[in-house]
Amino acid sequence: MKLAKRNGIAAAAVIGTVMIAGSAVVPALADDGQHGNDGHGGRGETSKHVLLLSVDGLHQKDLDLYVAAHPQSALAALVNHGTSYTHAQTPVPSDSFPGMVGQFTGGNPGTTGIYYDDTFNRALLPAGTTDCKNTSPGTEVALTEAADKNPNALDAGQGLAGLPSSIMTMTVHPEALLNPAALPVDPATCKPVYPHQYLKVNTVFEVAKSAGLTTAWSDKHPAYEILNGPSGKGVDDLFTPEINSKAPAPFTGDWTQDNAATQQYDGYKVQAVLNEIDGKDHSGSKAASVPSIFGMNFQSVSTAQKLPTSDGLTGGYLTGGSMPGPLLSKALDYVDTSVGKLESALSASGHAKDTTIILSAKHGQSPMDPAALIRVPDGAVIDGLNAAWKAAHPASADLVAFSTDDDIMQLWLSDHSQAAAQFAKDYLASHPAAGNDINSATRNVPTSGLSKIYAGSEVAGYFGTKTSDARYPDILGIAQTGVVYTGGKSKIAEHGGASADDRDVPLVVSGADDDRARTVTTTVETTQIAPTILKTLGLDPNKLQAVQIEGTKALPQH
Repeated sequence: MKLAKRNGIAAAAVIGTVMIAGSAVVPALADDGQHGNDGHGGRGETSKHVLLLSVDGLHQKDLDLYVAAHPQSALAALVNHGTSYTHAQTPVPSDSFPGMVGQFTGGNPGTTGIYYDDTFNRALLPAGTTDCKNTSPGTEVALTEAADKNPNALDAGQGLAGLPSSIMTMTVHPEALLNPAALPVDPATCKPVYPHQYLKVNTVFEVAKSAGLTTAWSDKHPAYEILNGPSGKGVDDLFTPEINSKAPAPFTGDWTQDNAATQQYDGYKVQAVLNEIDGKDHSGSKAASVPSIFGMNFQSVSTAQKLPTSDGLTGGYLTGGSMPGPLLSKALDYVDTSVGKLESALSASGHAKDTTIILSAKHGQSPMDPAALIRVPDGAVIDGLNAAWKAAHPASADLVAFSTDDDIMQLWLSDHSQAAAQFAKDYLASHPAAGNDINSATRNVPTSGLSKIYAGSEVAGYFGTKTSDARYPDILGIAQTGVVYTGGKSKIAEHGGASADDRDVPLVVSGADDDRARTVTTTVETTQIAPTILKTLGLDPNKLQAVQIEGTKALPQH
């Protein structure tokens, strides 16, 4: 519910073990992050194209099980002809925005400034502000469908006739599909702040563009124009149909509320990438060079993990969490079939020989074991905290100015002092919360459902940012395993937190000359995808500002 770590792994040298199929175990040397003549950590090849496929919700366990059960599958082909990083972790919070931004910048939230898709900024002015001299700072920053000109339309307000079948002709630049009146305002310029302007560091797309290369990407909201980077010009062909728009009959609600609808939605993005492989723009109507960096995000697995039922099938995992249920199995099959189409298109076009495919995920999903689920209405927790604050400070406003709570709790307070943050921490740590389990039975959890609470300067320290940063939350609460903050009983899983189920995602790099499977057991971060992309293309990873700030290394053996 929404009223919105930098853990240092990426900053450390990566030294671990690489297991090469059919051969002895050899050490994986730390990559110095510099571009050299080898291009691929000694494997002697670079690629002309990198195709990144991000499958929201996919766990390393899911991929392992699927490949074992489907050895002839497209996903198995990637694993069997690539390097699998079996201990890859996403940034914290494990949300789509910091996850995707991390993959394309090499940075964690403290560096990129992106803590979630819906947050609060203590320095910016509310959307629609025109009197910037006399307006107090502090406002929500919603990089979601709420920023669209028309959040109910698949084209986000372009005005296409014949939707949804006409969606491939959605060619207006996503920035033009955002509503300026819904964006926060910069007090210095008194102008709206667009997503790409909100990002603090550059992206791989901008580095590629500066080298004269072409770029493309497909994702779920126009606000993903943030990937253009601060220049606003990183992505040549950006396709962003709105996933939270109203889906057509026979579906009800948006595209995420029925898994068949989600698959139909993902199919548009698959077609966009197929068109790009074929030497056209995403619409398929205009000739274009095959992008040097391109790809898409899948949502089908994520909604199959969240929905209790859909299309007559049970969602999520079977009891114990080790095996996907029928709906999730169907969604995994859908993704595999789609990946197969992309692989076939690369082969048919001759680009299988010069394209490296990277498979990963923005985030996982928690809990995998349905028996561990405890849904906690966060509204009651926040109401209790506000009441306690007002009892102690009768003349004060509500303490919580804004919150983002999924299976993490982030609170921005009206009083930014350390004392107020400590008050909130003490309250949350000393009060239980009421919830319900997978069967809707009442369950109470201690310490507001949190296992660890950071307050004020502790939060800044956790994210590796300065206390003067206007973006980090005053309270960061790490949820207990299985706790999902929600106002209802419809979700059976969520993401955003710091648990293994949230963060342990696949990371497979499959190059054109990879003829056998390699497994790297070293712990790596998905932020390392960014410098790896550039190195694969023969570009300098140190052109990325986040790589310089955090010392993010390219993946070992790449």
